[in-house]
Amino acid sequence: MGARLVFNILAVCGAATFAGVMLNIGLTLGAYWKGLAPAAFLDWFSANSHLVGRTIPFFVAPTLIGLAASLWIDWSDTAVRNLWLAALSCVAGIMAITFAYHLPTNSAFAAKTIALDQVEPTLNTWLWLHAVRIVLGLVSAMLGVAASAR
Repeated sequence: MGARLVFNILAVCGAATFAGVMLNIGLTLGAYWKGLAPAAFLDWFSANSHLVGRTIPFFVAPTLIGLAASLWIDWSDTAVRNLWLAALSCVAGIMAITFAYHLPTNSAFAAKTIALDQVEPTLNTWLWLHAVRIVLGLVSAMLGVAASAR
């Protein structure tokens, strides 16, 4: 198995796994959270938020390594390079949304600093942006498959 294949696998499987984990969080935890009263949600998040993101580094790091190495290996092929750049851009979009919105909002939920009347609209925004992250993860994986097939 060549280095190109190994890095392509890391890029594609990492992005697909990221999307799958985010999909599970959105469908499983998101549905549960929506069913809680605002105070109960903040209590749950305060007690359990550390569990939500603890696995993310296990697939984000391989994804980034796979995307960066695949891009480097295929740099001379413009069409493939553009696919890898687009895939990497999707993951960069996920990271931007995560750092700009989800991490600060998670901290506010965990610290219970969000007013109870703002919990529902804030959670709705959280889930909507989370859906965007899921789509970006899936698109990144699909672009990686397309690049790998060339």
